[in-house]
Amino acid sequence: MYKVFVNEKKLLLSKQSHGLEKNISFESSTTLEIAMDLVQNTSVKNINVYGENIDEIWDQFKKMFRIIEAAGGIVYNGKDEILFIKRLGKWDLPKGKMEKGESREESAIREIEEETSLMNVQLQDFVSTTYHIYTERTGKKILKFTHWFDMYFEGENTAKPQIEEGITEVAWKNESQIESEVYANTFQNIKLILGESFEKKSK
Repeated sequence: MYKVFVNEKKLLLSKQSHGLEKNISFESSTTLEIAMDLVQNTSVKNINVYGENIDEIWDQFKKMFRIIEAAGGIVYNGKDEILFIKRLGKWDLPKGKMEKGESREESAIREIEEETSLMNVQLQDFVSTTYHIYTERTGKKILKFTHWFDMYFEGENTAKPQIEEGITEVAWKNESQIESEVYANTFQNIKLILGESFEKKSK
């Protein structure tokens, strides 16, 4: 199953029909084009394209876009708070595009250091990959893979925002602040990856 976000709407690619607003049985790449048109140009907020061969559906879907890979982290401290950045008025997690020759792990650590100035973050477990679609100024449609890792920081808090990248604030948030402040002003894929991180930690 793949959950892809398009302008905060969800396009689900899966093996079976789900209780979403609209379900479409996969027949060919045209099915995916129809689904994208619906999610971008109508009021439909959740679409599921389903079929037995999920690998074929995913391969056909990826061919519709230019793919960019990024990596980032859910950074916890000793108080079980999580490090957030604020960019374009929304709470986000530190992340960024992978550089050539860089591993996912190296990219995630570098991006955290660059965007928050926090050093010596300890890499822990891989959590999951999120997917979202956006359109470049040239009109080219991009499918962005973001690979997320749980991380841990212990030491003096030297975090500060990377202003030149449009980040206006860096802040540690506890569970109640995440519920009341972050969830009310963040992106769907951030809610998704936080939920997956919390679930892994509770096991």
